[in-house]
Amino acid sequence: MSDLFFYGTLRHLPLLELVLGRPASKLEFAQATLKDHAVHSVQDQAFPMIVHEEGSLAKGLLLRGLSEEDQNRLVFYEGGFDYDLREQTVDLADGSISQALVFYPEPGLWNRGGRWSLQGWLDEWGAMTMLAAQEVMGFYGKVDAEQIARSFPSIRTRAWAKLAARQRATGDARDTAKDVIVHDRKPAYVNYFGMEEVALQHRQYDGSMGKVLNRSSLMQGSAVIVLPYDPVRDTVLLVEQFRAPIFLAEDPEPWMCEPVAGMIDPGETPEQAALREAEEEAQIALNRLEYAGGAYSSSGSSTEYLYLYVGLADLTKTIEDGGLATEGEDIRTQILPFSEFMDRIDSHGFKDLPLLAVAHWLARHRERLRG
Repeated sequence: MSDLFFYGTLRHLPLLELVLGRPASKLEFAQATLKDHAVHSVQDQAFPMIVHEEGSLAKGLLLRGLSEEDQNRLVFYEGGFDYDLREQTVDLADGSISQALVFYPEPGLWNRGGRWSLQGWLDEWGAMTMLAAQEVMGFYGKVDAEQIARSFPSIRTRAWAKLAARQRATGDARDTAKDVIVHDRKPAYVNYFGMEEVALQHRQYDGSMGKVLNRSSLMQGSAVIVLPYDPVRDTVLLVEQFRAPIFLAEDPEPWMCEPVAGMIDPGETPEQAALREAEEEAQIALNRLEYAGGAYSSSGSSTEYLYLYVGLADLTKTIEDGGLATEGEDIRTQILPFSEFMDRIDSHGFKDLPLLAVAHWLARHRERLRG
């Protein structure tokens, strides 16, 4: 049995219950503090870090009498954040002290931000973190913590996309709580993408419940699609890059001409992601975004939702060193006159569906944008 001191997100009892797999009523815990330490946010991340800071006091939660299984589950979850356990002495409210293990970040791994607030984190990141933790703990006992650590940025991206999906009601009166029965739902694979399997029934158009269906889905985050357009020069910019799925399909031409595209990071709006991706992939600054619609890219197989934009810009140069080396991107760009671009659309010279969708939207709105 071990005692642990939690100073960060696991002070949120619903998250702690999810990670341990049992209710808080079955846990023994007390408020505690750790001297000469402070809890700071981590720059560009949704979780905190603890640092040695003379004279400061880190508030936290002391969890007593944890089983080996509890500790294994905690180490598995915290492994996604690259933390290690160290023993420290903590002070309790009744004046007593206790030895406890504390999760510390690997030295030099993160850059500290300002002082961290549990309530501030709950308001901004609580819902996303709960969704991400559900996916993480769904793989407990199936993959190791290192696999989760590698996959964690994508897990958070998928959680952020689920929050956005919950806001996409269009007025359908049917209620999934009454019209869908889930018999089994389980994670099947985790990496850059995830895979989930489900056995369910849904209400049919005659009012009856259909038979049990066994289905699987590629679990992805949401993405932005941006076609840069110069209304003065009447030109568009395309990016070209190698696409492994096209190669795996045994298409002899896996170098794809596409719009600028990329995943929406946690905390980003689609518009912010569109501006960022234009800079990263094409090294251009967009003057304005025109929303061309949003849709699921392949509703029968994937959760990916695409936000489509035309980005107005001054298109004067092409590059051959676009993208981020850290993501293995090798991108070049080309600028085409609008008439030539549409000729290639009409002669089926492109294989990217989002490009076709945005091209047809641009064709309908081009005169307005030029005016």
